[in-house]
Amino acid sequence: MATQCSTTAGGRGGTGGENLPAAPCRVSDASPPDRLVPLLALACGSSVATVYFAQPLLVTLGERFALGPGMLGAMVTVTQLGYAAGLLLLVPLGDLVDRRRLVTGQLGLLALALLAAGLAPGAAALLGALAGVGLLAVVAQTMVAAAAALTPPARRGRAVGTVTGGIVTGILLARAAAGALADLAGWRAVYLASAGVTVVLAVLVRRVLPPGTAAAGTPGMSYGWLVASTVTLFVRHPLLRIRGALALLVFAAFSTLWSAVAQPLSGPPWSLSHTAIGAFGLAGAAGAVAARAAGRWNDRGLAQRTTGVGLALLALSWLPIGLTGRSLWALAVGAVLLDFAVQAVHVTNQTLIHAVRPDAGSRIIGGYMVFYSAGSGLGALGASLAYATAGWPAVTVLGTSFSLAALLLWAATRRTRPAGDGPGPL
Repeated sequence: MATQCSTTAGGRGGTGGENLPAAPCRVSDASPPDRLVPLLALACGSSVATVYFAQPLLVTLGERFALGPGMLGAMVTVTQLGYAAGLLLLVPLGDLVDRRRLVTGQLGLLALALLAAGLAPGAAALLGALAGVGLLAVVAQTMVAAAAALTPPARRGRAVGTVTGGIVTGILLARAAAGALADLAGWRAVYLASAGVTVVLAVLVRRVLPPGTAAAGTPGMSYGWLVASTVTLFVRHPLLRIRGALALLVFAAFSTLWSAVAQPLSGPPWSLSHTAIGAFGLAGAAGAVAARAAGRWNDRGLAQRTTGVGLALLALSWLPIGLTGRSLWALAVGAVLLDFAVQAVHVTNQTLIHAVRPDAGSRIIGGYMVFYSAGSGLGALGASLAYATAGWPAVTVLGTSFSLAALLLWAATRRTRPAGDGPGPL
């Protein structure tokens, strides 16, 4: 039995001191279908994977469209900019529009954007299509919010962990599948095949996902108010800002590695194929394990410890990553540590921020993921420029800097008790 109930800060129905409308408390007597969370995990993984297809293909796409090494990161960055726009403009609709119609509609439009990317005749068309892919891939976050809203609080961490584990798996398989399919049938086949898979998932999700919204029936709620209140929520609650800043730094480090690693791996002394470069992402499969484990730890009240350990591992991961030019085994070890750390912190963040205002789950997760997207874009662009300027050592320094900054931020705020966020540490 899942409870959906609004909360108010200081006895007020809004955020930031305003008298904003709040959703009525209600209890759902019908449990969601058993297959719902696994299906959402699969759909989330497939959707988020579309954002990462370009990473093992960057060198090939650069050659095909005559882009220099310093511009390769633009392919990742433009996708992340689209993703950031979608997080702010589309994800909040989950608190207003019927979730089944919203999810299936966005999946259908995502399939069209993937089709456009696969058929792009030039660099400008490809970049525009990739921005559209990023914009619509945020459907994954709408599904995360739906899974959290449909799950009782006592099991919410595990549900979020399962769905996020699907996202992690999708990111990892995206690189492997894109690399293998590009070697077999060319880079265009990657996007065309994904378009077909997305259509099939849209049909399956429509059959399983219950209709409704987390804040259905809330009076005075409009689209403009939803978008504005997303910003207001983060102004009102320090926990959201701190966890968002951690997400920005953590995913900047994540993107620094995975946006640049194709360049040293494709050249001497390794000269790996698309398939080998893509399959290298599987070394980070520990991230999926971390997502599920972090969900269980959060349900046990260990969010603070999970965050600290995760950030320490993230900083340490750059020691073996720095040896990529000498040893592929060192890169594999570093990738395992980095992906494990990133996903442990990510799941912890999402579980904590959803509890701040459960009735505004879609808006909060959407706003939080704007920080994620900004960090991913920053890491991609910074890594490309660093590699073009001073090679892999500069990339390693950049990733280490992001990681240490995140660890220092956590250390400085770990004992803070933000007003309006309830008792307990961050």
